[in-house]
Amino acid sequence: MRLAAACVVLLGLAGYLLVRHDPGGSGPARCTVTAAGDGEPYVIEPQQAANAATIEAVASARGLPERAVTIALATAMQESALRNIDYGDRDSVGLFQQRPSQGWGTPEQIMDPVYAAGKFYDHLVEIPGYSRLPLTVAAQRVQRSGFPDAYAKHESRAALLTAALTGRRAASLTCVPDAGGSTVAGDPVRVREKLVREFGEDVLPDSARVGGGGSGRSAPDPVLSVPVHTPARGTETDVDRRGWEVAHWAVAHSFELGIERVSYGKRVWEADRAEEGWRTTEDAYRSEVVIVTAR
Repeated sequence: MRLAAACVVLLGLAGYLLVRHDPGGSGPARCTVTAAGDGEPYVIEPQQAANAATIEAVASARGLPERAVTIALATAMQESALRNIDYGDRDSVGLFQQRPSQGWGTPEQIMDPVYAAGKFYDHLVEIPGYSRLPLTVAAQRVQRSGFPDAYAKHESRAALLTAALTGRRAASLTCVPDAGGSTVAGDPVRVREKLVREFGEDVLPDSARVGGGGSGRSAPDPVLSVPVHTPARGTETDVDRRGWEVAHWAVAHSFELGIERVSYGKRVWEADRAEEGWRTTEDAYRSEVVIVTAR
């Protein structure tokens, strides 16, 4: 009996250590946005983080301010919980529950997050002084919802997510795969195509490379090196924000694109050590965001 009890204890300890040191984390896959100070972090599913990153990227391509992103994210949180659903009230579909019968586009178009976000911004920028309006007012003038006050409850989390995705708060978004989950094979060419489609051509200058290293350093293959710049002349802070904007976008899309490593500004995120978040490393460098896909 003593031997059996000792075995039970050892098995329990082994199980604890296995979970404690599981590099991918335990439990379901998740993405976390950290808040400043002692603020409550915001935990969402990878698909929600990816959709949010797309909404921000479309705004970035149009040169829209942070407030536009916050309004769009809060709206999508209310309408679809940031999930690209193919159902809704009457003929509503997609992230923003836009209706084909109301002229928003075909169901196929609306189910494309890039198109849906673009249509939302098309209507938002037509509202005079939208960035100075209360969020519920701006969102309602676009959506014409039967529950116009519902958007307000999402504003704080939408603002937190906006700060991370725009790059204003560095190293504040990280994603962790589910325990024991297999890594999807990636393709740097596919990452490049998606990056350009969402951010626009300006995100990748001619010096961007697929394969090889960056800044004269070697890097694992396959890899996409994205030189950090701003579309127009900007300050050093603007450039740094652009780097974190792209880096957070890559982490948010890491599950669907098979990205296993993202590095920028002497910080690195790796899928197999995702529980540790963004780690300090000498291998990363400031001039480029390096995105490495799984083989």
